[in-house]
Amino acid sequence: MEETLQPRAKETRQRILEAALRVFAAKGYHEARMDDIVAAADASKGAIYFHFPSKERIFLALVDEFAELLESRLERALAEERSGVRRVEAALRVCMELFGRYRQLAKVVLVQAAGLGHVFEQKRLEVHERFIAIIKRELDRAVAEGDIPPIDTEVAALVWMGALNEVVIRWIYSGTPEPERSLPALRALLLRSIGVNVEAHDGS
Repeated sequence: MEETLQPRAKETRQRILEAALRVFAAKGYHEARMDDIVAAADASKGAIYFHFPSKERIFLALVDEFAELLESRLERALAEERSGVRRVEAALRVCMELFGRYRQLAKVVLVQAAGLGHVFEQKRLEVHERFIAIIKRELDRAVAEGDIPPIDTEVAALVWMGALNEVVIRWIYSGTPEPERSLPALRALLLRSIGVNVEAHDGS
């Protein structure tokens, strides 16, 4: 839909999403009302409902936007690295940097989407699967290039995603440990989990 919108309509749609993000982050999905989003977006109800017929559709659009933002940044970072291990490291770094930069969006996508019902859970799982697939793809490439020993890359990708998810969700809830603090330890632990000699790798 977004590709067919005129520039002014795209701008309005984006303003609605940014307003909805602030409302969801402050009130939570259940307490947020469409009227709250209308007021925060400084838009008419007609404009809101033209782009999004329901609060559910706005929320799902935010999840998609976060997934697309993260995926595009990941692919750009991966394209700049040549070795398999460097690409895997780049993926980890980009994830943590984006979660740190877009904390409100991460809160909505990773925390609020859980437990809201089948539609939301399905969307959340779709996002997880997209990034598990990217991690697995890069681990497969690292194995094929001889950068890491042969491993079960599907299980390894699940472990990486689980570790990322746990660290980020804890930070969203408690404010600690911050992504900048978590990244070095997380990087070392995850690289060791796929057979990388971190000390030798860092010295190369």
